[in-house]
Amino acid sequence: MSSQESAPLTRSRGFTLIELMIVIAIVGILAAIAYPSYTDYVERARRNDAKAVILEASQFMERWFTERGTYVGATLPSSLTRAPREGDTWYTIGVSNLNAATYTVSANPKTGWTPKKCGSLSIDQLGVKSRSNTSDSVSECWSK
Repeated sequence: MSSQESAPLTRSRGFTLIELMIVIAIVGILAAIAYPSYTDYVERARRNDAKAVILEASQFMERWFTERGTYVGATLPSSLTRAPREGDTWYTIGVSNLNAATYTVSANPKTGWTPKKCGSLSIDQLGVKSRSNTSDSVSECWSK
């Protein structure tokens, strides 16, 4: 048997360019759908962290008023000045409009990050909740 009469050549099988392009298109479509949902989820989680800290800061202010009969002189403890309390800070918490009978606790997005929804969040001594981005409803910002 000569070397030319050896076993028949088998054709190696791989992916064609068309098959590869179809897979890339499918992955691109899935990414285009999933990424916006993911970023909305992350922003909502950050906003929920800020709301939790704001409400706790508001409770602190009410305890201060109960003990002293005034909001004057109240300063938030350092544990209530950022949200979330651990990890990267996305909101800075502060008190404004502070006098004997009123206060406003606000959560402002950190410099360099602008949330798509709600903007700054705040609550006052009466429990009135608000947001800086008026195109979003208060209930949408505070209930989710």
